[in-house]
Amino acid sequence: MPTLSFPYHEPRPGFWGEKTVTLNFCEEDYAMSYYCAEVCNSITNFLFLWLGVRGIKTCLKYGHPPIFLVTFIGYIIVGCGSTLFHATLKYPMQLVDELAMIYTTCFMAYATFAYARSIRFAVALGTGLVALAYFITAIYYHTKDPQFHQAAYAILTATVVFSNMWIMEKVLRPALKAREDKQPPNSPVPSTRATLSQMWIMVATGLSIFLGGYFIWVLDNTYCSTIRRWRHQIQLPWAILLEGHAWWHLMTGIGAYY
Repeated sequence: MPTLSFPYHEPRPGFWGEKTVTLNFCEEDYAMSYYCAEVCNSITNFLFLWLGVRGIKTCLKYGHPPIFLVTFIGYIIVGCGSTLFHATLKYPMQLVDELAMIYTTCFMAYATFAYARSIRFAVALGTGLVALAYFITAIYYHTKDPQFHQAAYAILTATVVFSNMWIMEKVLRPALKAREDKQPPNSPVPSTRATLSQMWIMVATGLSIFLGGYFIWVLDNTYCSTIRRWRHQIQLPWAILLEGHAWWHLMTGIGAYY
């Protein structure tokens, strides 16, 4: 219905001036707002802010180790950086977004590998991760190669995810089973099988959502010209459903939170 749709604005210079980023996604620049280069890609980052705040509240409520609190703060920084990146298309904001992703994943790696280990190991691990983060930062700042950043982030994320899977089976399951064996028959504490089953469901759900977002992101990049044509045919506001990178934000945000 014509009354329920309206066209995109014609290409125009925006409030933030010439773009300096090394990446530009399929959402058309300043097509919805003079003040925000990529409206959908900016707004969808608010999910990271909300989930980060929620995670911080959970950490404070249940007294989780400080590293988890720092990780959720990093989650918020990623959301803020990505919002500014997509809103302005300025390279410094791109660095805030992308490097925060690396640093937050390093925090996750520390939380994964330092748990229940000696102080000496934790210090060595922390030092190594700081050195790794510095190395990635230096190389990326020098090369400005987005593929290097994407590869580094993918390797770090995969390391954290698969390591946690291994810990669940090789460390957590025996510990829960030993605790279960000491409990009375009518204990209200969930069984080891029930607990691990729930955890595996969460892992599978989060990973599926995350990978689904990645798949949409790839399609958005590969078929951008076709998708843009479809958007102009559908018109706003319905065309925002075809903003693939915005879906990437939503799905990776939810998937990573799991």
